Amino acid sequence: MTSLAGCDTASAAPGDAVRSDEAPAERGPSGTSIHSLTLKRIDGTQAPLSEFAGTVLLVVNTASQCGYTPQYEGLQDLHAKYEGRGFAVLGLPSNDFGGQEPGEAPEIATFCRFRYGVAFPMFEKVSTIGAGRSELYTVLATALGEPKWNFHRYLVDKRDFAIKAWPSATRPESNEIAEAAEAALSAP
Repeated sequence: MTSLAGCDTASAAPGDAVRSDEAPAERGPSGTSIHSLTLKRIDGTQAPLSEFAGTVLLVVNTASQCGYTPQYEGLQDLHAKYEGRGFAVLGLPSNDFGGQEPGEAPEIATFCRFRYGVAFPMFEKVSTIGAGRSELYTVLATALGEPKWNFHRYLVDKRDFAIKAWPSATRPESNEIAEAAEAALSAP
């Protein structure tokens, strides 16, 4: 069993969705579309999120030195399982919680690729909380609340609405995430 030392396990019980309303959440401030944003890939190239239009996204704030870091494996499996149906996991390293992502982009990329076989899109480190948080996390936090720790997940539907969120303790291979992904993929 993996130690969760230094990770927040008290914020929610495993499997508890932070939001599970049937109605889609609102977009971010002033109706900001996630697809209108641009991030930097982990290799430093620009990535307009419009390239994911029509794709169901699972946005995850990651960290290489957290007790939840082995979830990279489950996230990669989830990405591989649904990628052909219009689904993508997006990994956004963050050093916001416990300083558990101190590395720079090349180090993070190498760690993810060689340690966990990560092939899903990874981006440069971002801030996920507070006044300096990235615009993407402003949109997600406005819709579904701020992440409480590393490996917090947000599900964004094909229409660009953040619809569900899960805390770190919810494993990527959980039935809750699989069912929500299936429902989002099946929706018009």
